[in-house]
Amino acid sequence: MTEVSPPADLAIETRGLSKRFRHRAAVDGIDLAVPRGSVFGFLGPNGSGKTTTIRLLLGLAAATNGHIRVLGGEMPRQLAAVLPHVGSLVEGPAFYPFLSGAANLRRLDSADLHASPSTRAARVDEALERVGLSHAAGKKVRAYSLGMKQRLGIAHALLRPRELLVLDEPTNGLDPQGTREVRSLVRSLAAGGTTVFVSSHLLAEVEQMCTHVGVMSVGKLVAQGTLHELRAAGTATIRLHTPDIEAAVRVLSRLGLQSELSAASHGSDGQSLVSTGSPGHDVAPEAIVAALVADGVRVRGFGVENASLEERFVSLTGEGFDIAG
Repeated sequence: MTEVSPPADLAIETRGLSKRFRHRAAVDGIDLAVPRGSVFGFLGPNGSGKTTTIRLLLGLAAATNGHIRVLGGEMPRQLAAVLPHVGSLVEGPAFYPFLSGAANLRRLDSADLHASPSTRAARVDEALERVGLSHAAGKKVRAYSLGMKQRLGIAHALLRPRELLVLDEPTNGLDPQGTREVRSLVRSLAAGGTTVFVSSHLLAEVEQMCTHVGVMSVGKLVAQGTLHELRAAGTATIRLHTPDIEAAVRVLSRLGLQSELSAASHGSDGQSLVSTGSPGHDVAPEAIVAALVADGVRVRGFGVENASLEERFVSLTGEGFDIAG
């Protein structure tokens, strides 16, 4: 797993967290480190253990082994103290279709023993405004689009001030407009200081929304860190065009790079090589060019292509990801 030093101030921290169902490990010894104030993308193919992990974090399921701390509180021992500061949308929102959005929120708020009835109307109005649904407050939920229902679910999570918001597949099944609405909302919440933990199997959404990422595969956390750290841990590809192929291969091999001729390698001014190093092997482009020139290699063209997130995630999980939905 890609090792990243955990920040000192964490909204979520787990150590050796596991959940077994008979002989199958749905979550297998994961060590999560979610920095406060981040938008943390919890990424992985369907069935990789993301939703089970979320249920463990929220006290909706009991762990088989391991330790969990959420907002500094040990879970599930401090569940009652922690959960009032956590909002969540897990496995899709469920509302009464014959009631309006505002009426649904009022009913849900009335079930909160810590919520004051005297300020209920103000809280509902504020939550609807934050998710951009004030104009549809009086409309029956059965007339809401799927994107509006998702935003109403987030409004429910925001009826009280939250330090942490946990969203399980918040853009699942949404059209492009609904996806943009939810993405914009997540960004605005993070800008206001809320830590947002977003589970998704959509690579493009994680890349556009998140500052940090954790990658799950078959119950294991195979990488975590910032987007930059995950990209940097991938394999870069170097493309070199030169008439001095044999000398170039010797120099690149000395630098720890493996080379082969490009399929479209021939030209009037030389041939093209494609070179790669092992994951994490980092040689500065200028150092490569300097070494080539020092050995008399004539460089007619040179470029470096970093591994895309898609390539990085496929290499980590051995599975493809949905790119757009």
